[in-house]
Amino acid sequence: MAGGFGGPTGGEDFEGKITAIVVISCILAASGGLMFGYDIGISGGVTSMPDFLKEFFPVVYRKQQIPGLESNYCKYDNQGLQLFTSSLYLAALTATFFASYTTRVLGRRMTMLIAGVFFIVGTIFNAAAKNLAMLIIGRLLLGCGVGFANQAVPLFLSEIAPTRIRGALNLLFQLMVTIGILVAQLINYGTAKIKGGYGWRISLGLAGIPSLLLTLGAVIVTDTPNSLIQRGKLEQGKKVLKRIRGIENVDPEFLEILEASRAAIEVKHPFRNLLKRKNRPQLIITIFLQFFQQFTGINSINFYAPVLFQTLGFKNDASLYSSVITGVIMVLGAIISIYFVDKAGRRVLLIEGGIQMFLSHVVVAIILGMKLKDQSNDLDHGLGILVVIVVCSFVGSFGWSWGPLCWLVASEIFPLEARSAGQSVTVSVNMLFTFVIAQAFLSMLCHMKFAIFLFFAAWVFLMTVFVFFLLPETKGVPIEEMVDVVWREHWYWKRYMDDCEDDPKEKGHA
Repeated sequence: MAGGFGGPTGGEDFEGKITAIVVISCILAASGGLMFGYDIGISGGVTSMPDFLKEFFPVVYRKQQIPGLESNYCKYDNQGLQLFTSSLYLAALTATFFASYTTRVLGRRMTMLIAGVFFIVGTIFNAAAKNLAMLIIGRLLLGCGVGFANQAVPLFLSEIAPTRIRGALNLLFQLMVTIGILVAQLINYGTAKIKGGYGWRISLGLAGIPSLLLTLGAVIVTDTPNSLIQRGKLEQGKKVLKRIRGIENVDPEFLEILEASRAAIEVKHPFRNLLKRKNRPQLIITIFLQFFQQFTGINSINFYAPVLFQTLGFKNDASLYSSVITGVIMVLGAIISIYFVDKAGRRVLLIEGGIQMFLSHVVVAIILGMKLKDQSNDLDHGLGILVVIVVCSFVGSFGWSWGPLCWLVASEIFPLEARSAGQSVTVSVNMLFTFVIAQAFLSMLCHMKFAIFLFFAAWVFLMTVFVFFLLPETKGVPIEEMVDVVWREHWYWKRYMDDCEDDPKEKGHA
C-alpha cells in the first residue's frame, strides 16, 4: 500500500516484552481520561436537574414549569447554562499552551501531576458553589486540568508503549474517558432522585475521586525514556527503557530516541518549527482530525443527552436512563477499538465509523422532522425507542472510531522535536471546537430544530472522504520512524518530504 491512499504499515519493531510496569503505568496515566470523561458526562445530567436549575438558572427553570411556553426545541436555550458547560473547554484551550512548556521542560509525569492538582481544586469549588461565579471558577480550574492532562497523557502512552501494541495502550485513555462518562451518568441517575436539593452537589463533588486517582498515578509512575533523554538524562532514560522493555539490549531503540532528541534540542522555537514544510502534513492532519471530531456531533450527545431525550418527550428519569444506555454503548465501542486498532488499523475504523454515524444522523433527522414539532410531540413509544437505538448506533460507531483514534493518531505522527508543540495544537484545536459546540448546541437545536442532525451528517460525510484520501496508516510503525516509513511513502504528502531534501535550510532535519 506504499503508493496508495493509506500508506505503509511496516517499520522496524524493536525488541522488548509487554511488561507489567508498562501496563500498570499506562492504566494509572490513563486515569486522566477518567476525569475528562466524568466532566463531560456530569454536566449534562446536572443541567437537567430542577434543583440545580432553580438555584443557578431560574429563567430556564421557569420555562420548564410552564407547558407550551417554549418550543420543544428551545426549552434549554440559555447562554448562561451553555457557559457552565463550555467554560471548562475555554480554560483547557488556554492551559494547553502552558502545558506544552511543562511537558517539554518538566516532563510528561510532572505535567500530569499539575493536572491532578487543578482537578482537585476545581472539584472543591464546584461542589461548594454558592453562586454562579463559584460554579464558573470551578469549571475554569477543571478546564486547566483537562488542558494539562490531555497534553501529557496521550504523549506518555504513545512513548512508553511497545510499537506492536501502541494503539491499544494509547486507547486506554479513551476507554477511561468513556468509563468516566458512564460513571457520571449513573451517578446523575442516582443523585437526581435525592430529595433536599443537594443531589447536584454530590454529582459534582464525586469528581474528586478520579482527580485523586490521576494525582496518585502521577506520583507513582516514572517519566518516559523519550522525555528523560530529551531533557539530557541519558543514563536514567536508558535505565527506564530497560525496565519497561524487560530486556538488557535496548541499544537500537535508545540510539533512535537519542538521535530524535538531538534534533529536538536544536529546536529553539517549537511552535515556529511546526510551521516548517516538513511538519506541515502532520499539522494539517491533526488540526482537521480534531476539528472533524467535534463536528461529528458527539458532544451534543455527551453534554446534553438527558436534555436531548427530554426534548424528545422522555420524562426526567427516562431521559437519564437513556443517557446511561448510550454511556454503556460508548464503553463497549472503546473496548472494540482497543481490540481492533492494531489489527485492522486506524483508517478502516475511521471510515467504517464515519459511514455508520452519517446514516444514524440522517435517520434521527427524518424521524424528528416528521414527528417532533415546535408545540407538539407525536413521538410514540416505539419511535422513541427507535431514536434511542439509532443514537446508540451513532455513539458506538464514534466510540470505536473518531472518539479514540483522533487522539491516538495525533499523538504518534509528530517527530520528537515537534511532538510537544504538536500535541498542544491538538488539544487546543479540540478544546476550541468543543467550546464552540458546547456554547452553541442548545441555540442551534432551538433554531435549526431537526435539521441540526443533517448539519452534522454533512460534516461526517466530508471527514470520511478526508480520511479515505489523505490519512496514511500508522499501524505497526515505530514512533520515531514515522517520517521515513509513513510520510515519504504517502501518495500526496511525500512531496512535502521530498522538497525538504532539496531545501538546504531543512536538509539537516529531514
